[in-house]
Amino acid sequence: MPADNLRSLVGTSQTKVGTFLFEFATPGIGQILKAAGADFAVLDMEHTGFGFDTVRQVVRYCQAAGLPLVVRVPSQQRHHISRALDTGADGVMVPIVSSVEQAKAVLDAAKYWPDGTRGVALGLAHERFAMRAEPLVPRFAEQNARTAIILQVEDPRGAAAADEIAAMPGVDMLWLGHNDLSVALGEPGAFDHSDFAKAEQATIAAAKKHGKSAGRLAVDAKQGAEFAAMGYDFVSIAGDVWLLQQAFAAGLATVKKG
Repeated sequence: MPADNLRSLVGTSQTKVGTFLFEFATPGIGQILKAAGADFAVLDMEHTGFGFDTVRQVVRYCQAAGLPLVVRVPSQQRHHISRALDTGADGVMVPIVSSVEQAKAVLDAAKYWPDGTRGVALGLAHERFAMRAEPLVPRFAEQNARTAIILQVEDPRGAAAADEIAAMPGVDMLWLGHNDLSVALGEPGAFDHSDFAKAEQATIAAAKKHGKSAGRLAVDAKQGAEFAAMGYDFVSIAGDVWLLQQAFAAGLATVKKG
């Protein structure tokens, strides 16, 4: 298992910082982020037009850079989860997981026997195309050990079930979907609302109680530092599009100001 595997970072005390990829699936993206000090990246399929051909490419770019890559799949459907993992991604982020039953279904799709029923096709991208003659069982165990499962808490049901979900073997991280959570609470964008704060604290507490990680996307580095202080150990500093816009807008203002 590569030393830079994402799952080895889960539950550790240090803050892991990365960003989302919504637009720039270019050959250099992994090395660009790695050179900047990123600990991980999340390639988003839920809110972009990225398909699995793009996912396959970006996984290779990040592997070449030694940068752990998570794929946020567009749904909880089995074929989205298993295909993302078959590309060689270090883990999957699954949206709107609101119950133990849904979490079990995700794990079943993501893990090989005996931990799940993921369809078997070895010697492909997730095994780095290795020509191996070993028995299946230890290879299943190797893949199960390297596969990080990140479940998004995005509604009141998910927050209420966070403790039970975090307690499940195989669940590695709870990721707060702040926008969807605020909408589901009936207070869109009200991140200082007491109901939002209660759900957020329940999510962080559940992750910490069970030795799992908690993650959230920040709009900028300042907010990211605030989230780390709150107990999130995985923080995404915005996303590729917004980072470029922020940097360019700040530079533009400086130059024009003289």
